[in-house]
Amino acid sequence: MTTHADPAAPEESALEAAKQTEPGIVTCDACPVLCRIRPGKTGACDRYGNLDGRLTRMDPLTVLARRPEAVRFLDADWTGNPIAAQDIFVTGIGAGTTYPDYKPAPFIVAAEIEGVDMVTVVTEGIFSYCGLKVKIDTDRHLGPECAPVRAKGEQVGHVTTAEYGSQMLSLGGVRHLTGGSKREGVVTCETLLTLANGGAAELTIDGGAHVVVQAGAAPIVDGVPEQRMRVGCGSATIGIFASQWLGHADEVIVVDDHITGVLTEHQAGRFLNMRPSGIRVRGRRSTPGRYFQVANPGLGWGGTDIADPLTIIERIDPKLAWPGLRLLMVSTTGEHAAWFVLDEALRPQPAEMPPRIAEVVARIGENCEPALCSVLFMAGAGGSLRAGTTENPVLLTRAVHAGRARVTAGGAPVYLWPGGGITFMVDVTAMPANAFGHVPTPALVAPIEFTLPLADYRQLGGHMGRVRRVEEVLAEAKPRATTLPDDVPFPLP
Repeated sequence: MTTHADPAAPEESALEAAKQTEPGIVTCDACPVLCRIRPGKTGACDRYGNLDGRLTRMDPLTVLARRPEAVRFLDADWTGNPIAAQDIFVTGIGAGTTYPDYKPAPFIVAAEIEGVDMVTVVTEGIFSYCGLKVKIDTDRHLGPECAPVRAKGEQVGHVTTAEYGSQMLSLGGVRHLTGGSKREGVVTCETLLTLANGGAAELTIDGGAHVVVQAGAAPIVDGVPEQRMRVGCGSATIGIFASQWLGHADEVIVVDDHITGVLTEHQAGRFLNMRPSGIRVRGRRSTPGRYFQVANPGLGWGGTDIADPLTIIERIDPKLAWPGLRLLMVSTTGEHAAWFVLDEALRPQPAEMPPRIAEVVARIGENCEPALCSVLFMAGAGGSLRAGTTENPVLLTRAVHAGRARVTAGGAPVYLWPGGGITFMVDVTAMPANAFGHVPTPALVAPIEFTLPLADYRQLGGHMGRVRRVEEVLAEAKPRATTLPDDVPFPLP
């Protein structure tokens, strides 16, 4: 099936859509768009289709297997094979849903785990209140804080606070999905979906860079792939390598957009009883050997806009400096480095870098981690989604925050924000491939599962009449089986 049905007109109610007289047509109630789907076609989201006159979820339900051999075992037709319940976890991927959740979740699965009757409530949540938090390992200046981030010319987010060796973007959110123009919402949804499913997205930042972002891959800034995440700020780099420079350099300046370090002024240099060099750099002195604002942000040395490191030297004190003084200038990743020797007029002159100094510069690079992009999906699982789990939604929220109900996304562990609601974040690389979908409202579709003891589920006012054993689900749904990445724990004990 590759052709789509047209979404219903916004003013058309579900009842009116259901009254269509064309033979074989079905109305999808998985989201408020209410697509009318003709035989052999799919809805606008590609998630549901009309299969022989029945509304059918087109992607298979996905289950996780604890071991790869169990995946191969499950790939065969289910014949009641004796797979232990604790080795299978039913995820929300391919499960289907409705929005608003006016009926129970599509799968409420019971299994005995280590002698305890457990239940997992499985659904695909439709999230308008969602976005991505993107961490980009780079010292390059991507753009001013709060600057708009655009995809295909539409604003899809903004630059947020920079962290240690990384730039941060906040993408999506309900304002961009539904609060702007239709095109803004569509482009935002497309961008979030691409990144959440592990694809690459091209982003431009007002007043800043063009960057290609992909979870688990190196960022590409203005056409140049990043290689290294800095070992630390300029001050930290001084602290790490000071003793290795002792006796081989008389002064070391580590150029950094945030905190530039000067070895002989720094506490590390004083601890080593190094002679003051008299070289003073530009910028605002914070504490001895630590300088802020030595240059503007940019794509040059240490994330600054400079190409010649000598430009940050404000003066050289003739009372302290001496001819022959050996000066190393280096960036926080070791990608930029230059060696100078002061002449008789105390002017730095380029010289060949000694092997020992080159070795330590290389060690800076060795201690840098590979530059990567990290993508975290963040959403609020409040509202009617909880009604698919229980008749009294606040009890589910309380159980989640009390630790009695565990939340996963595609089986992957999530971070739960404290405070009201069920607001969670999940690393998209910890989830099975292509775990996300969309609906044209626009909104993202993401798997979510709630796991808790069956007795607790009953006390929450859970939909006990919809509980099915895992063996029954495997037999009827004929699911697709997969495993989680090796470093992600299996969701069941």
